[in-house]
Amino acid sequence: MRYGIFSDSHANLDALQTVLREFDRAKVDTLVCIGDTVGYGAQPNDCCDLVRRNARHTILGNHDAAVGGRMDYSYYYDAARQALDHHAGQLSDENMQWLRSLPYTVTEGDTHFCHGSPVDLEQFEYIFTIDQAATCLPIWQRLGQVTFIGHSHLCKAYALGRERVYEVITKKFEIHPEFRYIISVGSVGQPRDHDPRASFTVYDDVERTFEFLRVEYDVAAAAQRIFDDKRLSDSFGARLFAGV
Repeated sequence: MRYGIFSDSHANLDALQTVLREFDRAKVDTLVCIGDTVGYGAQPNDCCDLVRRNARHTILGNHDAAVGGRMDYSYYYDAARQALDHHAGQLSDENMQWLRSLPYTVTEGDTHFCHGSPVDLEQFEYIFTIDQAATCLPIWQRLGQVTFIGHSHLCKAYALGRERVYEVITKKFEIHPEFRYIISVGSVGQPRDHDPRASFTVYDDVERTFEFLRVEYDVAAAAQRIFDDKRLSDSFGARLFAGV
């Protein structure tokens, strides 16, 4: 099966629509969203509607959990917290119930999906360094052949041997059976690797190949929607141009 895997749309409808069109061109068989459909951006309802219609599985992200009343986010910085409060007031009943129903993880065969580190799903810990990936070594036997995560907004891949972790630095690579892989799929709606293009990925579990992909979208339009919404921080729009 060819999986189209994406994460962290963050209410950026312009980016999400563009990525979904790219998945059509890539001829994927099924779509999986690894969370954070809401937060930061200007169109939370539209993005929820689109993900609900198109994704076979959607994982709970930390911003989804916050908006859905499933976690304490009082310690978030002011602008992020205010955006979450704003989105909670905007969502339709159907979309709010959907967020409240999302699972922390989904498993299909030896392919696992979760938003943050698989070590403690409810804590939403980051994995974007070798040391962070190494925290998964004690649960090596319980990991899937490939575990896909989001959360960091970075495109990163790690191959875990039984005692050591290696960073995979190519954009397209084969999955080797002697390793467990943890792959962070980047962000559709708010990349943070100094590349403003939307990030998305394709995994073929028959060919055992994985690929990071990027696509340009109308950043200016997405940013302007944020600027026009006076309850959202202008910084959320400005950072889209720089990919930070």
